[in-house]
Amino acid sequence: MIKESKKIWMDGKFVNWADANVHILTHTLHYGLGAFEGIRCYKTSKGSAVFKLKEHIERLFNSCHILQMKLEYTPEEISKAVIESVRVNKLEECYIRPIVYLGYGTMGIYPKQNPVRVAIAVWPWGAYLGEDGIKNGIRLKISSFARHHVNVTMTKSKTCGDYVNSLLAKREAISCGYDEALLLDTMGYVAEGSGQNIFIVRKGVLKTVPLTSVLEGITRNTVIEIAQNENIQVKEANFTRDELYIADEAFLTGTASEITPIKEVDGRIIGKGKPGPVTKKLQSLFFKIVGGEEKAYQSWLTYV
Repeated sequence: MIKESKKIWMDGKFVNWADANVHILTHTLHYGLGAFEGIRCYKTSKGSAVFKLKEHIERLFNSCHILQMKLEYTPEEISKAVIESVRVNKLEECYIRPIVYLGYGTMGIYPKQNPVRVAIAVWPWGAYLGEDGIKNGIRLKISSFARHHVNVTMTKSKTCGDYVNSLLAKREAISCGYDEALLLDTMGYVAEGSGQNIFIVRKGVLKTVPLTSVLEGITRNTVIEIAQNENIQVKEANFTRDELYIADEAFLTGTASEITPIKEVDGRIIGKGKPGPVTKKLQSLFFKIVGGEEKAYQSWLTYV
């Protein structure tokens, strides 16, 4: 269950958590056309700080542009509303969920003049895949569901309806006793998790999937930049499931998942079955950065 906070921002004003409701005929509820973001706010020695707020809001607006959903707010106004949401709810650390959706109006596939609505909710949320997963790694199952083909949907938009694909994949993985799902693309190459990008380490090279059919993850970009600054060779290239099986290390990245090591895939132990040196180095740096401990990366933080 979500741990409730006090207020949710809806279309320019704060309402009580319990009163943040929409009509049952809200168009996005029925047809899935909407866009959202996942953002984290971390506790630092200087106070609470939102990680890469600018990049997240830019991606939200890009998603809306792709989906032809015209917002009545500017990126600056939504950014300010995010900060105010954290402040009003008096949370030191939290997960932040802005969502843009089509409201009540006409029904049917074509939304016509349905209003574009915006809401921002914040709540306390710890490690998405568990503290033990962050520390010791998780078990993945290759899903029977494929990641969307690039001409099936808009894969660069964080679209609400696209996550049915992710939900089905994760439900399947959990039912089989695993922690998370890993989807292949329609060509059979490794794509991403149900809500995460993936990296492997093999023969000293950090490799991740190109942005052909996967979401351009903000944590993914963060890891690439940190790795390059640490003189770790990074390569964007397709790889198969069997190359993943024989990788020295592997991990998932995402706002919710942060940097989560992978210890097993489809019953095959990855590397030594525990987080490897590259994973641990990147993970350690990441948590120092979001905690405000690395001066070189202060520009990535927006203090509340």
